Amino acid sequence: MKPNFRHEHKLYKQGYKFIAGLDEAGRGSLAGPLVAGAVILKPKIKIKGINDSKLLAPKKRQRLFIAITKNCVAWASGIVTSKEVDSLGIVSANRLAFERAVKKLPVIPDYLLVDGIRIFDSNISSEFIIKGDQKILSIAAASIIAKVIRDQILKNLGRFYPEYNFERHKGYGTKEHLELIRQYGVSEIHRLSFEPMAGWNDKYI
Repeated sequence: MKPNFRHEHKLYKQGYKFIAGLDEAGRGSLAGPLVAGAVILKPKIKIKGINDSKLLAPKKRQRLFIAITKNCVAWASGIVTSKEVDSLGIVSANRLAFERAVKKLPVIPDYLLVDGIRIFDSNISSEFIIKGDQKILSIAAASIIAKVIRDQILKNLGRFYPEYNFERHKGYGTKEHLELIRQYGVSEIHRLSFEPMAGWNDKYI
């Protein structure tokens, strides 16, 4: 089943006007930032093909990113650096990414639809939905925003750290990435609180 807009329509009928979907990318990555996306779709959305970003090919994600950002009510991203992830822990970092994304929205939402389990309380009415990016259209749109922005950040970082091939694995723990960490040690954008980097503080390149 693909994400649909039925949940948002129910909320419109209850009087909510600006419903923001929230999702993040990079939670399990070994390097790079955690990025949250926030999107308020139009009530009569006409963008076809929106789905969980993990199920979309990169070129289709990019096309949908452009369509969403051009045709939504509002969108924003919230970025938490790898050092902040290490300092805060992944749950608090995830919470901060969501908070930053919501604060950056040019339109104040009156309801939040968030992917995953409840990790924060808000003065805005909110609902947390496990696998929401596969069920709720606004959350799926937010997953695309987060994924495309984060992928571009990792591509850009790859220019400064070419030995790690970030443009290919985007910082995740692939066999290639782990082998490169063993070969070169960790960089300043690796998350030292994550295995297998813990205890490698003296191996910065």
